[in-house]
Order: sequence, then C-alpha cells, then structure tokens
Amino acid sequence: MTTKKNLFQTLARLGQRDLQPELMDQPQLDPLEHALALLGLARVNWFSRSDAIFWPTLRSFALEQKGGPLRVLDVACGGGDVTCALAKRARRAGLDVKIAGCDLSDIALSVARKQAASSGETIEFFQHDVLSEPLPARFDVVICSLFLHHLDEAEAVTVLRSMSQAARRAVLVNDLVRSRSGYLLAVLGTRLLSRSRIVHIDGPLSVAGAFTPQEALQLCEQAGLNGATVSRHWPQRFLLTWSRS
Repeated sequence: MTTKKNLFQTLARLGQRDLQPELMDQPQLDPLEHALALLGLARVNWFSRSDAIFWPTLRSFALEQKGGPLRVLDVACGGGDVTCALAKRARRAGLDVKIAGCDLSDIALSVARKQAASSGETIEFFQHDVLSEPLPARFDVVICSLFLHHLDEAEAVTVLRSMSQAARRAVLVNDLVRSRSGYLLAVLGTRLLSRSRIVHIDGPLSVAGAFTPQEALQLCEQAGLNGATVSRHWPQRFLLTWSRS
C-alpha cells in the first residue's frame, strides 16, 4: 500500500527516471491475474482515450494513401484494446485500413484475439519479440502504446530503430509523461478503474519509469529518427511522431 510518506518521497524523485520491474512483465505471473490486469488496462486506455491520440494522424495517412489499404502494425499490443478501437474507427469512417498487432506474450495475444472476435474486427495478431528480432517490413505506419516506458534507454533506442526500419511512412508512439500530476493520476485512476492489484502496483511504477517528452526526442536522435516531434495529450500523455522524408 502507498503511504503518504512513500508518496511524497516518490513525487520528490520524479525529476529522474526510476525504472523498476513491473509485475506484468514477470514470466511467472499467474495467467488469470495477467488476463484480468489486461482487462483493467483496457479500461484505463478507454478512459484516457488512447486510440483517440493516434486517430487524427492515422486518419490523415489513410486519406492520403494510394494504391491499397493503409497497413498499420501495433507493436507490443497487449490485450489488443487499442488495436481494436483503431480498427473500429477506421471501419466507421469508411477508410481502408488494415491493422495488425504483435506481442511477446501468449496470454496477451489470446486476450487480444478474443477482444477482436467480440468486437467483430478482423485483425491479425502474431507473436514477436521486438527486442531480438526485426519487425516485418510490410507496414506503412508502425505504432506502439504504453510500451516505451517498460524499456531501458538502450532497449528503447533498439525498438524505435526497428519500428522506423519496418515503417514505409511513419512511426507513432503514445506513452506516459513522467510528472507529479501523472503519478498522482496513476495512483488514483488505477484504483478507480480496475480491481486488479497488478494494475494498482504497475500503474504508478510505469509513470516513475516513463520518459519525459524531451527524453523521448533524445532517444529518437540516438535511433536515427531525425525530425521527430512530440505533442502533449490529456491525461499526461505524449505522442511521438516521426515521418519518413
């Protein structure tokens, strides 16, 4: 449980990134707890409108696309809720978008496939370890949501470089902003939106381990994504955008 003393100590240290192992990333995590945590994160994503952060940019790319569908890959898609929400937005807008998702976790992929089936979306989900294998270069836009903060700096550079190499047109990264406001929102929001103890613990840890927008831009420079930009979004999120020139 977070005490007032621990809370104030953490808030005082947020000037520096504090990356700690999260329960969701542990291979020995109980499959049922893992699945319940993914459902809890889906509610958090719904409340914070994660798909809406991506959609205006993806919509613009889809409207400009010539000679076939806009092919989008969601890296580290987790339970697939954002992937499915984007597919639904494209379908309702009458835009030709083919979206796929990949993740390392069998459990996450199982939840994602069930999510797609229940929402009536046709989405390809496949297993992939983005830290050790190149992403398939058959996509126009490669995105990821709330994944970057799980990585150390070298891993984040590797992932950004791999995403850029796989994307014909652009890379989009939606992630948390490390800030006092973001941390307090995580402590409160995870408890209001989920009963999962995993979500309650991992949510604040995620903010403490997140990058600031400026730090994210520095990662892009190291990865060779020159000209990347960052925009801020509610609630304490940023969208990193890089387009191939």
